[in-house]
Amino acid sequence: MIWTSSIRLSDLARGVQTLDLVPPAATLAAWGKTLGLVSLPDMQARITVRSWLDGAELSGRFQGHVEQVCGVSLDPFIQVISGEIDLRVVPQGSANTPIEALAGEVDLDPEAPDPPDVLDGDVIDLAHILFEHLALAIDPFPRKPDAVFDYSAPSADLSPFSVLKQLKEKDQS
Repeated sequence: MIWTSSIRLSDLARGVQTLDLVPPAATLAAWGKTLGLVSLPDMQARITVRSWLDGAELSGRFQGHVEQVCGVSLDPFIQVISGEIDLRVVPQGSANTPIEALAGEVDLDPEAPDPPDVLDGDVIDLAHILFEHLALAIDPFPRKPDAVFDYSAPSADLSPFSVLKQLKEKDQS
């Protein structure tokens, strides 16, 4: 069973909605597996959804713990993960849909605010948004806090030229 937590745009007519999201253990296990984690022990989020133009504006914060494998020592370790959620959505067919979404091309301006996401219907899937933000917050090259990369170059000269030099010296003797 897949966990969902959603809100309809029409529900925002009653005012601002603040939701506390805590995915069940089965969902955390599935998310952890999908994201290539050793485990995802816990995750929670608080998201505030308010009306924005003909869509919605979502803001909030999530936090939890992820267990990953250290890229240096290859030991599993748990670290805190957290992030911000700041997103705007509009329904499909909205006059506020970004022109790039309609044209199929994207012109990015790094200084401009992100354009709103386009919903498939009038339902905002908060669980999906939380999963996306979690995936973006995970360190792709995790390093255990006390892990030290200790590399020492081999003392012998192992280049192809050193092998040729040894063969030349052997021929001359």
